Amino acid sequence: MFIGHALLAFALAVLIAEWRGWDTRQAFALGIATGAFAALPDVDVLYAAVAADPTKFVAGAAVRPEAFWGPANEAHRLMTHSLVVAALAGPAFGLWTLRSERGWRRGAAALAAVVLAALVAVAGLTSGLVGAFVVGAFVLVGVVLAEAARSRLALSPRIVALAATAGIASHPWGDLVTGEPPALFYPLNVSLLSERILLSSDPTLHLLGAFGLELGVVALAVGVVARQLEYEPHRLIDRRALLGVAYGVAAVVMTPPTIHLSYRFVGSILAVGGVCGVAHPSVRGWYPLRTVLDRLVGTTERALRTVLTTLTGIAIALVSYGAVYLAIS
Repeated sequence: MFIGHALLAFALAVLIAEWRGWDTRQAFALGIATGAFAALPDVDVLYAAVAADPTKFVAGAAVRPEAFWGPANEAHRLMTHSLVVAALAGPAFGLWTLRSERGWRRGAAALAAVVLAALVAVAGLTSGLVGAFVVGAFVLVGVVLAEAARSRLALSPRIVALAATAGIASHPWGDLVTGEPPALFYPLNVSLLSERILLSSDPTLHLLGAFGLELGVVALAVGVVARQLEYEPHRLIDRRALLGVAYGVAAVVMTPPTIHLSYRFVGSILAVGGVCGVAHPSVRGWYPLRTVLDRLVGTTERALRTVLTTLTGIAIALVSYGAVYLAIS
Protein backbone atom coordinates (compact mmCIF):
# COMPACT_ATOMS: atom_id res chain seq x y z
CA MET A 1 0.00 0.00 0.00
CA PHE A 2 2.99 2.35 0.28
CA ILE A 3 2.76 3.54 -3.31
CA GLY A 4 -1.02 3.65 -3.23
CA HIS A 5 -1.12 6.36 -0.58
CA ALA A 6 1.12 8.61 -2.65
CA LEU A 7 -0.57 7.96 -5.98
CA LEU A 8 -4.09 8.55 -4.67
CA ALA A 9 -3.08 11.87 -3.14
CA PHE A 10 -1.19 12.78 -6.32
CA ALA A 11 -4.17 12.01 -8.55
CA LEU A 12 -6.70 13.88 -6.41
CA ALA A 13 -4.42 16.91 -6.08
CA VAL A 14 -3.86 17.08 -9.84
CA LEU A 15 -7.60 16.77 -10.49
CA ILE A 16 -8.32 19.59 -8.03
CA ALA A 17 -5.62 21.74 -9.62
CA GLU A 18 -7.12 21.05 -13.04
CA TRP A 19 -10.56 22.02 -11.73
CA ARG A 20 -9.07 25.25 -10.38
CA GLY A 21 -7.64 26.05 -13.81
CA TRP A 22 -3.95 25.49 -13.04
CA ASP A 23 -1.61 24.69 -15.91
CA THR A 24 -0.03 21.25 -16.29
CA ARG A 25 3.27 22.16 -14.62
CA GLN A 26 1.55 23.66 -11.58
CA ALA A 27 -0.87 20.74 -11.34
CA PHE A 28 1.95 18.21 -11.41
CA ALA A 29 3.93 20.21 -8.84
CA LEU A 30 0.98 20.18 -6.46
CA GLY A 31 0.36 16.49 -7.11
CA ILE A 32 3.99 15.52 -6.51
CA ALA A 33 4.14 17.47 -3.25
CA THR A 34 0.84 16.12 -1.96
CA GLY A 35 1.77 12.58 -2.95
CA ALA A 36 5.14 12.83 -1.24
CA PHE A 37 3.53 14.03 1.99
CA ALA A 38 0.92 11.27 1.72
CA ALA A 39 3.73 8.71 1.86
CA LEU A 40 5.43 10.46 4.80
CA PRO A 41 3.53 8.70 7.64
CA ASP A 42 5.06 5.38 6.62
CA VAL A 43 8.45 6.69 7.69
CA ASP A 44 7.52 4.98 10.97
CA VAL A 45 8.75 1.66 9.54
CA LEU A 46 12.27 3.05 9.93
CA TYR A 47 11.96 1.93 13.53
CA ALA A 48 12.53 -1.61 12.26
CA ALA A 49 15.96 -0.51 11.02
CA VAL A 50 17.13 -0.13 14.60
CA ALA A 51 14.89 -2.69 16.31
CA ALA A 52 14.96 -5.67 13.94
CA ASP A 53 17.54 -8.44 14.16
CA PRO A 54 18.99 -8.83 10.64
CA THR A 55 20.14 -12.37 11.41
CA LYS A 56 16.49 -13.45 11.51
CA PHE A 57 15.57 -12.18 8.03
CA VAL A 58 16.59 -15.50 6.48
CA ALA A 59 15.96 -18.95 7.94
CA GLY A 60 17.66 -21.60 5.83
CA ALA A 61 16.54 -20.98 2.26
CA ALA A 62 13.40 -19.06 3.29
CA VAL A 63 13.05 -15.30 3.62
CA ARG A 64 11.15 -14.30 6.77
CA PRO A 65 9.44 -10.92 6.21
CA GLU A 66 7.88 -11.15 9.67
CA ALA A 67 11.36 -10.54 11.10
CA PHE A 68 11.05 -7.03 9.69
CA TRP A 69 7.35 -6.43 10.21
CA GLY A 70 7.34 -7.68 13.78
CA PRO A 71 9.45 -4.78 15.11
CA ALA A 72 8.03 -2.36 12.53
CA ASN A 73 4.47 -2.99 13.71
CA GLU A 74 5.41 -1.83 17.20
CA ALA A 75 5.37 1.70 15.79
CA HIS A 76 3.53 1.35 12.48
CA ARG A 77 0.19 3.15 12.06
CA LEU A 78 0.43 4.82 15.44
CA MET A 79 2.06 8.23 15.96
CA THR A 80 2.46 9.34 12.35
CA HIS A 81 -0.99 8.19 11.16
CA SER A 82 -2.88 10.62 13.39
CA LEU A 83 -5.23 13.31 12.08
CA VAL A 84 -4.19 15.41 15.08
CA VAL A 85 -0.56 15.18 14.00
CA ALA A 86 -1.56 16.02 10.41
CA ALA A 87 -3.47 19.12 11.55
CA LEU A 88 -0.43 20.41 13.44
CA ALA A 89 2.48 19.21 11.34
CA GLY A 90 1.04 20.13 7.93
CA PRO A 91 0.75 23.89 8.56
CA ALA A 92 4.05 23.82 10.46
CA PHE A 93 5.85 22.36 7.45
CA GLY A 94 4.45 25.18 5.32
CA LEU A 95 5.48 27.85 7.83
CA TRP A 96 8.95 26.34 8.10
CA THR A 97 9.66 27.32 4.49
CA LEU A 98 9.48 30.98 5.57
CA ARG A 99 12.64 30.69 7.66
CA SER A 100 14.76 32.47 5.04
CA GLU A 101 12.38 35.45 4.98
CA ARG A 102 12.54 38.56 7.15
CA GLY A 103 10.26 40.17 9.69
CA TRP A 104 7.13 38.39 10.89
CA ARG A 105 7.66 35.59 8.41
CA ARG A 106 10.82 34.49 10.16
CA GLY A 107 8.85 34.52 13.41
CA ALA A 108 6.25 32.26 11.78
CA ALA A 109 9.02 29.84 10.85
CA ALA A 110 10.24 29.89 14.46
CA LEU A 111 6.69 29.07 15.59
CA ALA A 112 6.70 26.12 13.18
CA ALA A 113 9.93 24.85 14.73
CA VAL A 114 8.35 25.06 18.19
CA VAL A 115 5.26 23.13 17.04
CA LEU A 116 7.33 20.40 15.40
CA ALA A 117 9.60 20.10 18.43
CA ALA A 118 6.51 19.89 20.65
CA LEU A 119 5.18 17.00 18.56
CA VAL A 120 8.40 15.08 19.14
CA ALA A 121 8.32 15.87 22.86
CA VAL A 122 4.69 14.79 23.28
CA ALA A 123 5.36 11.57 21.39
CA GLY A 124 8.32 10.91 23.66
CA LEU A 125 6.25 11.49 26.79
CA THR A 126 3.38 9.36 25.47
CA SER A 127 5.24 6.50 23.80
CA GLY A 128 8.76 6.73 25.16
CA LEU A 129 11.89 6.54 23.05
CA VAL A 130 10.02 4.75 20.27
CA GLY A 131 7.61 7.65 19.94
CA ALA A 132 10.36 10.26 20.00
CA PHE A 133 12.40 8.36 17.39
CA VAL A 134 9.47 7.82 15.02
CA VAL A 135 8.02 11.33 15.22
CA GLY A 136 11.52 12.80 15.08
CA ALA A 137 12.14 10.96 11.81
CA PHE A 138 8.71 12.08 10.58
CA VAL A 139 9.53 15.72 11.32
CA LEU A 140 12.98 15.60 9.74
CA VAL A 141 11.77 13.98 6.52
CA GLY A 142 8.77 16.32 6.44
CA VAL A 143 11.02 19.36 6.67
CA VAL A 144 13.10 18.04 3.76
CA LEU A 145 9.95 17.51 1.69
CA ALA A 146 8.70 21.01 2.52
CA GLU A 147 12.00 22.58 1.50
CA ALA A 148 11.97 20.61 -1.76
CA ALA A 149 8.38 21.62 -2.51
CA ARG A 150 9.29 25.27 -1.95
CA SER A 151 12.60 25.37 -3.80
CA ARG A 152 12.25 22.68 -6.47
CA LEU A 153 8.54 22.79 -7.22
CA ALA A 154 8.14 26.55 -6.66
CA LEU A 155 5.10 26.15 -4.42
CA SER A 156 4.20 28.95 -2.05
CA PRO A 157 4.36 28.33 1.72
CA ARG A 158 0.56 28.35 1.84
CA ILE A 159 0.30 25.69 -0.85
CA VAL A 160 3.06 23.66 0.82
CA ALA A 161 1.04 23.75 4.05
CA LEU A 162 -2.14 22.67 2.25
CA ALA A 163 -0.35 19.89 0.37
CA ALA A 164 1.31 18.65 3.56
CA THR A 165 -1.89 18.68 5.60
CA ALA A 166 -4.00 17.05 2.90
CA GLY A 167 -1.37 14.46 2.07
CA ILE A 168 -0.68 13.38 5.65
CA ALA A 169 -4.38 13.38 6.57
CA SER A 170 -5.27 11.26 3.52
CA HIS A 171 -2.84 8.50 4.44
CA PRO A 172 -4.54 6.55 7.26
CA TRP A 173 -7.75 5.92 5.31
CA GLY A 174 -5.89 3.72 2.85
CA ASP A 175 -4.85 1.41 5.68
CA LEU A 176 -8.35 0.49 6.81
CA VAL A 177 -8.57 -2.70 4.74
CA THR A 178 -4.99 -3.94 4.92
CA GLY A 179 -4.03 -4.11 8.58
CA GLU A 180 -4.67 -2.89 12.07
CA PRO A 181 -6.64 0.39 12.11
CA PRO A 182 -4.42 3.46 12.50
CA ALA A 183 -4.46 5.58 15.65
CA LEU A 184 -6.45 8.41 14.07
CA PHE A 185 -6.39 10.68 17.12
CA TYR A 186 -3.00 9.95 18.68
CA PRO A 187 -1.91 11.03 21.30
CA LEU A 188 -5.52 11.20 22.48
CA ASN A 189 -6.97 7.93 23.76
CA VAL A 190 -9.85 7.94 21.28
CA SER A 191 -10.59 5.10 18.85
CA LEU A 192 -13.14 4.95 16.03
CA LEU A 193 -12.28 1.48 14.73
CA SER A 194 -11.00 -1.54 16.61
CA GLU A 195 -10.30 -3.80 13.62
CA ARG A 196 -9.74 -3.64 9.89
CA ILE A 197 -12.68 -3.27 7.51
CA LEU A 198 -13.35 -6.62 5.85
CA LEU A 199 -14.32 -6.62 2.19
CA SER A 200 -15.26 -10.30 2.51
CA SER A 201 -15.37 -12.93 5.22
CA ASP A 202 -13.25 -15.08 2.90
CA PRO A 203 -9.62 -13.99 3.52
CA THR A 204 -8.62 -14.66 -0.09
CA LEU A 205 -11.50 -12.62 -1.51
CA HIS A 206 -10.64 -9.87 0.95
CA LEU A 207 -7.08 -9.81 -0.40
CA LEU A 208 -8.34 -9.75 -3.99
CA GLY A 209 -10.60 -6.81 -3.13
CA ALA A 210 -7.83 -4.90 -1.38
CA PHE A 211 -5.47 -5.58 -4.28
CA GLY A 212 -8.16 -4.39 -6.68
CA LEU A 213 -8.52 -1.13 -4.77
CA GLU A 214 -4.78 -0.59 -4.89
CA LEU A 215 -4.70 -1.37 -8.60
CA GLY A 216 -7.55 1.07 -9.19
CA VAL A 217 -5.63 3.82 -7.42
CA VAL A 218 -2.54 3.23 -9.56
CA ALA A 219 -4.67 3.22 -12.72
CA LEU A 220 -6.34 6.47 -11.65
CA ALA A 221 -2.98 8.18 -11.18
CA VAL A 222 -1.66 6.98 -14.54
CA GLY A 223 -4.90 8.00 -16.22
CA VAL A 224 -4.66 11.48 -14.71
CA VAL A 225 -1.10 11.84 -16.01
CA ALA A 226 -2.19 10.71 -19.47
CA ARG A 227 -5.06 13.20 -19.53
CA GLN A 228 -2.84 16.04 -18.41
CA LEU A 229 -0.50 15.21 -21.29
CA GLU A 230 -3.50 15.19 -23.66
CA TYR A 231 -3.64 11.46 -24.30
CA GLU A 232 -6.78 9.32 -24.16
CA PRO A 233 -5.90 6.50 -21.74
CA HIS A 234 -8.18 3.86 -23.27
CA ARG A 235 -6.53 4.32 -26.67
CA LEU A 236 -3.12 3.45 -25.21
CA ILE A 237 -4.07 -0.06 -24.07
CA ASP A 238 -2.82 -2.82 -26.35
CA ARG A 239 -4.64 -6.10 -26.93
CA ARG A 240 -1.72 -8.03 -25.45
CA ALA A 241 -3.22 -7.20 -22.04
CA LEU A 242 -5.57 -10.12 -22.75
CA LEU A 243 -2.65 -12.41 -21.97
CA GLY A 244 -3.52 -11.79 -18.33
CA VAL A 245 -6.49 -14.15 -18.59
CA ALA A 246 -4.05 -17.08 -18.40
CA TYR A 247 -3.36 -16.22 -14.75
CA GLY A 248 -6.62 -17.89 -13.80
CA VAL A 249 -4.76 -21.21 -13.66
CA ALA A 250 -2.86 -19.89 -10.62
CA ALA A 251 -6.04 -20.30 -8.57
CA VAL A 252 -5.76 -24.05 -9.14
CA VAL A 253 -2.06 -24.55 -8.46
CA MET A 254 -1.34 -21.86 -5.86
CA THR A 255 -2.16 -21.96 -2.16
CA PRO A 256 -4.98 -19.42 -1.64
CA PRO A 257 -3.32 -16.15 -0.59
CA THR A 258 -4.38 -13.89 2.27
CA ILE A 259 -3.35 -10.47 3.52
CA HIS A 260 -0.71 -12.13 5.70
CA LEU A 261 0.51 -14.53 2.99
CA SER A 262 0.31 -12.46 -0.16
CA TYR A 263 3.89 -12.30 -1.44
CA ARG A 264 3.68 -15.09 -4.00
CA PHE A 265 0.34 -13.88 -5.30
CA VAL A 266 1.41 -10.26 -5.61
CA GLY A 267 4.78 -11.10 -7.10
CA SER A 268 3.36 -13.50 -9.68
CA ILE A 269 0.44 -11.34 -10.79
CA LEU A 270 2.74 -8.33 -11.19
CA ALA A 271 5.07 -10.48 -13.27
CA VAL A 272 2.18 -11.48 -15.53
CA GLY A 273 1.24 -7.83 -15.93
CA GLY A 274 4.83 -6.99 -16.75
CA VAL A 275 4.87 -9.60 -19.51
CA CYS A 276 1.68 -8.09 -20.92
CA GLY A 277 3.25 -4.65 -20.89
CA VAL A 278 6.56 -5.44 -22.55
CA ALA A 279 5.63 -8.28 -24.91
CA HIS A 280 5.52 -7.15 -28.53
CA PRO A 281 3.91 -8.91 -31.49
CA SER A 282 5.92 -9.68 -34.61
CA VAL A 283 5.77 -12.02 -37.55
CA ARG A 284 7.64 -14.55 -35.40
CA GLY A 285 5.21 -14.33 -32.50
CA TRP A 286 5.43 -12.68 -29.08
CA TYR A 287 8.79 -11.59 -27.71
CA PRO A 288 10.16 -8.94 -25.34
CA LEU A 289 11.02 -5.77 -27.24
CA ARG A 290 14.72 -5.37 -26.34
CA THR A 291 14.47 -4.69 -22.61
CA VAL A 292 11.89 -3.52 -20.13
CA LEU A 293 14.03 -0.44 -19.49
CA ASP A 294 14.00 0.47 -23.16
CA ARG A 295 10.22 0.17 -23.19
CA LEU A 296 9.86 2.46 -20.21
CA VAL A 297 12.31 5.18 -21.19
CA GLY A 298 11.20 5.60 -24.80
CA THR A 299 8.74 8.26 -25.86
CA THR A 300 6.08 9.49 -23.45
CA GLU A 301 3.40 7.73 -25.46
CA ARG A 302 5.33 4.45 -25.41
CA ALA A 303 5.88 4.69 -21.66
CA LEU A 304 2.19 5.36 -21.02
CA ARG A 305 1.20 2.55 -23.39
CA THR A 306 3.47 0.13 -21.54
CA VAL A 307 2.20 1.12 -18.11
CA LEU A 308 -1.48 1.16 -19.05
CA THR A 309 -1.22 -2.18 -20.86
CA THR A 310 0.57 -3.63 -17.83
CA LEU A 311 -2.14 -2.38 -15.47
CA THR A 312 -4.89 -3.70 -17.72
CA GLY A 313 -3.12 -7.06 -17.93
CA ILE A 314 -2.97 -7.19 -14.13
CA ALA A 315 -6.66 -6.27 -13.89
CA ILE A 316 -7.61 -9.04 -16.32
CA ALA A 317 -5.39 -11.48 -14.42
CA LEU A 318 -7.07 -10.48 -11.16
CA VAL A 319 -10.56 -11.00 -12.55
CA SER A 320 -9.52 -14.31 -14.11
CA TYR A 321 -8.00 -15.52 -10.84
CA GLY A 322 -11.08 -14.45 -8.89
CA ALA A 323 -13.46 -16.17 -11.30
CA VAL A 324 -11.56 -19.47 -11.17
CA TYR A 325 -11.19 -19.24 -7.38
CA LEU A 326 -14.94 -18.77 -6.95
CA ALA A 327 -15.64 -21.61 -9.37
CA ILE A 328 -13.53 -24.13 -7.45
CA SER A 329 -14.34 -22.95 -3.92
